[in-house]
Amino acid sequence: MPILGKEPDLFPDDLLTRLSPDEEPGTWHVMYTLSRREKDLMRRLRSKNVAYYGPVVQQRKRSPAGRIRTSYIPLFNGYVFVCGDEEARYTAVSTGCVSRQLAVVDNTELLTDLRRIHLLQAAGEDVRPEPTPLVGRTAVVISGPMAGVRGTITQEHSKHRLTVVVKFMNQGASVLVDEADLELVD
Repeated sequence: MPILGKEPDLFPDDLLTRLSPDEEPGTWHVMYTLSRREKDLMRRLRSKNVAYYGPVVQQRKRSPAGRIRTSYIPLFNGYVFVCGDEEARYTAVSTGCVSRQLAVVDNTELLTDLRRIHLLQAAGEDVRPEPTPLVGRTAVVISGPMAGVRGTITQEHSKHRLTVVVKFMNQGASVLVDEADLELVD
């Protein structure tokens, strides 16, 4: 099977930025997909004009023949975040790609977490999934494209990683950051 190129992981492009923080965040539905069906669900939702966010990150691996292969994998295995009314939820569930839908208790908190993940994706080079929350100190990025992002800072081989957690799922994403751009928070 050929490796496909990067496809949109956010539809529409301004989904996470069009609302100001004091406006109503919209209704979010978290879809847990069947195994390896995240991209298929996103393609179907895009064709039906249903708003979604399914963060995807680049992964580079060397094949047995020595070639470098670049693929795009979901940051959160099995999860796609759908924004819309009951009709949008029904459209997503009826695609045949969804195993179950998870109820979102706090739409505002989820939107805030998704915005931070999107900012990490846009600004970071080495974004990787963190399936379990890491123990570390809380820090805030004070300069650069990720200024204002708050997360957990850990040290790995003399480099620092900032981890942002989506509280709803208790999973997150981490990115390499420069220690000089951070301020520790107690």
